[in-house]
Amino acid sequence: MRSLCLLVYTLASIKQATTTILATTMGGQEEEEEEEEEEEYLFKIVLIGDSAVGKSNLLSRFARNEFDNNSKATIGVEFQTQVVEIDGKQVKAQIWDTAGQERFRAVTSAYYRGALGALLVYDITRRSSFDSIQRWLQELSTHCDISVARMLVGNKCDLENIRDVSVKDGKCLAEEERLFFIETSALDSTNVQTAFEIVIREIYSNMSRKLINSDACKAELSANRVTLVKNGSNPKETMFNLPCCGT
Repeated sequence: MRSLCLLVYTLASIKQATTTILATTMGGQEEEEEEEEEEEYLFKIVLIGDSAVGKSNLLSRFARNEFDNNSKATIGVEFQTQVVEIDGKQVKAQIWDTAGQERFRAVTSAYYRGALGALLVYDITRRSSFDSIQRWLQELSTHCDISVARMLVGNKCDLENIRDVSVKDGKCLAEEERLFFIETSALDSTNVQTAFEIVIREIYSNMSRKLINSDACKAELSANRVTLVKNGSNPKETMFNLPCCGT
């Protein structure tokens, strides 16, 4: 009798343990599904510009709210991720920090592939870094699609007393090349969050328009119409006059 009771107790314990394991597994799966639903988008963004313009510190300020006074030149390519909420959607931005030195150009060019956004960074205290933006734009055009969201960033605006590139020059170049424009300071965080979020939102907007156009194309095909909406058509970019520190 005692053995029978022990057997019943053991079976009950196994059943309870199995139920617990199944519940835990299902709960884990639900959590994974929820996480997958939350992170619905993954956007690759590249930071480009001459060496020592502050690209790495812009990234570390945005991703970790950190600034390194002894930051060294990036060797090759590094990246960090940051999750941003847009219209209730969890968007994961994968931001690549590329080396500005000429000797790394052949290595870094491969990392442009798949980029949906780019921040072209110059140092407002170094005119040469601003003059190099045209070269960086050409390189970006060579390796990326024309629909890439592009922003011109004048960094180190905390050094107003030794400014070598005016806000007007930055705005004029941005208007000529149809770029968003903003001035930032990785040192004191001025406009850093705003710069990245504008690019991420523009990518999100571009993706949404392509999805709408794709759905419209499918709808017209199903209606057997002759005129088709081109999949992925892209309206002209809207330019914004963004705030700059010191203005």
